[in-house]
Amino acid sequence: MSLLDLVDVRKSFGPVEALRGVTFSVDAGEAVALLGDNGAGKSTLMKTITGIHRLTSGTIRFAGADLAGQGPGEIRARGIEMIYQDLALARQQDVASNIFLGREPTRRVFGISVIDKPRIEREAEAMIQRLGARVPSVRYLVGNLSGGQQQSVAIARALTFSPKLVIMDEPTAALAVREVEHVLDLVRELKRQGIAVILISHRLTDVFAVCDRVVALRQGQVVADEAIAETSMNAVVAHIVGAA
Repeated sequence: MSLLDLVDVRKSFGPVEALRGVTFSVDAGEAVALLGDNGAGKSTLMKTITGIHRLTSGTIRFAGADLAGQGPGEIRARGIEMIYQDLALARQQDVASNIFLGREPTRRVFGISVIDKPRIEREAEAMIQRLGARVPSVRYLVGNLSGGQQQSVAIARALTFSPKLVIMDEPTAALAVREVEHVLDLVRELKRQGIAVILISHRLTDVFAVCDRVVALRQGQVVADEAIAETSMNAVVAHIVGAA
């Protein structure tokens, strides 16, 4: 059994059928690219996997558990993290605070529960080192970091709570060439650690650099599910635009 299994996943909004029988799987330590034009169903599918949208029909199983009816918090607790394109970082706070944002550990001081800042900084530093991320300091304000460094912080935040699957939405879209390569190195590191990745991207060079498989959507349906080694950029583009 794969880590993530989607079988005949359908999602409708009134009379509009956004997902029409999506079926594919993702194994542990595998990077799968999810491709498609705007409106193909990528965002709807990711929001369905992460519990923001409820299935209309079909099955989503993760690590053997049926995700039907579970909300975003429950699904995150099972080990699925999503890094959105805007990163959702608090740019006026430091790196460590962002990594633990909303899930800060606490300690008791004179009977009062307070945020355990030393622990946050210590564990944030360990996570940054584990990733090999090039961040000046965990006390550095996120708003002063480069785009690639901010992406590193978002990935570190996702990894701090031991996910099994990380979904990345256009992680290199607004980055310079050097920063793109750094983010791709982080994806490779996730794979080495046995963490599965779903990479949503319009940059086929990035997809072919780090992904094992490509799944192409068109009008809410899977039109291709191929190993990277057995396809080409031209073939993928043909699938996406409907020329294949």
